[in-house]
Amino acid sequence: FLWEVVLTFFLMFVIMAVATDTRAVGEAAAIAVGGTVGLDALFGGPVTGASMNPARSLAPAIVSGELHALWLYLVAPPLGAALAALTYRFLRA
Repeated sequence: FLWEVVLTFFLMFVIMAVATDTRAVGEAAAIAVGGTVGLDALFGGPVTGASMNPARSLAPAIVSGELHALWLYLVAPPLGAALAALTYRFLRA
């Protein structure tokens, strides 16, 4: 659970930083977001699958019938995103 929260936290924090900072150039923003997704997948993939997106986990879980851990992928990413938003807002204030 904590892995998914942290992975999504980092992804959303980077997205908010490059989306709201006027110094971030489009190409650099894409590299930052893509790099974050890549690092999340590299480090979190072997542990939890690095979902970072509830929609990405929902369909495979339903089709495979593996619903016992679905709650983790439906709760952790929104929690991580909310924590990232709060942290970013606090740091930018």
